[in-house]
Amino acid sequence: MKLNIVLFEPEIPQNTGNIARTCAALGARLHLVHPLGFSLEEKYVRHAGLDYWDKLELVEHDSVKVFLDAHGSCNLVFFTTKARACYCDLDYRLEGELYLVFGKESAGIDEEVLVRYPQSCVRLPMKPSIRSLNLSNSVAIAAYEAFRQNGFEGLEEKGDLHRLRWNDNE
Repeated sequence: MKLNIVLFEPEIPQNTGNIARTCAALGARLHLVHPLGFSLEEKYVRHAGLDYWDKLELVEHDSVKVFLDAHGSCNLVFFTTKARACYCDLDYRLEGELYLVFGKESAGIDEEVLVRYPQSCVRLPMKPSIRSLNLSNSVAIAAYEAFRQNGFEGLEEKGDLHRLRWNDNE
């Protein structure tokens, strides 16, 4: 599986920087769909991404329409608070490319896009009184679930990892 993280019209530079760092850590491609609410040269974007920008595969698209015209028939998963399906109920074990799509911080993904792809919309569960999670947190949750389901394929394991158990006396 090749993971792609897609941000439709992101508005907050620190979120995009954090997401870029997550993408670099996973080897995921980051797609930024214009208009952006900031310049990629802003110090907040650069600082949040630390020194990982050179390790990131970044693709920019002029608009949501341009992105969907090019990738609309791909394996797209749209993250929205309006979905009924839970993100962890989806099978992310795919051959080829997977695109996890997120909307802008203030409004999410436009309804007209969600209506076009109703079977591809999922949500992150949360208390009903909470409007949404932070965008960079949502991306991290979703991306790591996709990698978990694929056995963390391609990611280097640090140290001797084993399943931990509470009260393990061995």
